[in-house]
Amino acid sequence: MENQKRILMVLTSHWQMEGTDSKTGVWLGEFTDPYYEFIDAGYRVTLASPLGGRPPVDPMSELTENITGANRRFQDDEIAKTAFERTNVMSLMKAADYDAIFYPGGHGPIWDLAADASSGRLILDFYHADKPVGAVCHGPAALIKAAELEPGFLLGKNISAFTNTEEALVGRGDNIPYKLETRLSDLGARLHSALIPFTSHVETDGLLITGQNPLSAGPTAKALIKVLEEELI
Repeated sequence: MENQKRILMVLTSHWQMEGTDSKTGVWLGEFTDPYYEFIDAGYRVTLASPLGGRPPVDPMSELTENITGANRRFQDDEIAKTAFERTNVMSLMKAADYDAIFYPGGHGPIWDLAADASSGRLILDFYHADKPVGAVCHGPAALIKAAELEPGFLLGKNISAFTNTEEALVGRGDNIPYKLETRLSDLGARLHSALIPFTSHVETDGLLITGQNPLSAGPTAKALIKVLEEELI
């Protein structure tokens, strides 16, 4: 299709937690749920990560109680699995080649993507080219570097991300360098969340589409698709 939309999904390359042997990485459902929303909408999806190759997967996201339908679909999808094994090196990606960018979570992004200048520039390039920027759960950590490169970028923006309450409930608050909700608020963002932890919540503020937690991953992708489709009208 000539007008087929192209989505760049950026995944973390970081797997180490602090002060524990527990591993982190990509929360699998936060990748697979949006991935299939984009695929089923007829979009082409390109995967990238800071180091390229296969991103680490948070082992907790592969436990039975956290498996989503999209996870199961992924296990039988050789095209998607191959793309996941061979993610592109993020610093080689250009906003001009895509229509939107999307950051899944897992705790990994609060280390690598939050501090990655090439990621921060990508976000700003997409945003200033009037292209949507989506992120879910800990994925909005990538917005930190964008705000450092362009002070005031997050000032007054309505966003959602994994909350301090949720961080406390999953028991990993002592194994991370900072609380994401607090850091984003310190940068001037207006944080919004569901009344009940771990239920879906999505915020759309112009071209910035963010979701709170794993259950928000698919809905955040749908909200980004809505923004893209409205541009066609």
